Amino acid sequence: MLEGWLDYHRATLLAKCAGLDDEQRKRRPVATSLMSLHGLVRHLADVERNWFRRVLRRQPDLPALFLAEAAPDAGWVPLGAADWAADLATWQAECAAARQEAAAHNLDDVFAGPRGGRLVDCSLRWIYNHMIEEYARHNGHADLIRELIDGTVST
Repeated sequence: MLEGWLDYHRATLLAKCAGLDDEQRKRRPVATSLMSLHGLVRHLADVERNWFRRVLRRQPDLPALFLAEAAPDAGWVPLGAADWAADLATWQAECAAARQEAAAHNLDDVFAGPRGGRLVDCSLRWIYNHMIEEYARHNGHADLIRELIDGTVST
C-alpha cells in the first residue's frame, strides 16, 4: 500500500509535466519562488537518492545529483542549460533504484537517517510515509505552477 501511494505521487508529478515544452517546464511563475516543474523533478531525484540509497542502502557518501553545499539552490536554478530528457531519466533511475532497495527490506527494518541536523533511527515504513508527504506537498506546488503556466487544473 505504501509503495502504491508513493508510485501514485510519482506518476502525479510526471502528469503535471506532460504536454509542456522545455521553456514551460523551466518557468518559475511565482516571482518569489525558485520552483519550477523541471526543478521539482531534479529536487525529488535528490530526495529519492537521499532516503533510499544514502539511508536505506547505507551509502552516506553517495554524492547528490543536483544539490551542493556551496550552492544549495542548484537543483532549482539555474536551469538554462538543464536537459529535461537527461534530468527526467535521472529521476526515473532514482525511483527505480528506490523500488529495488525498498523491496530488499521489511517495513520495520531500522536505519540511521538525518532529521533535524542529526542522525536518528527511522524505519522503511517511516521513509515511505515521509516520501509520500514530500511528494504530496510538492505535487501541490506542481498543481499551482501548472495552473499558472497554462491554466490546466487537475480534477
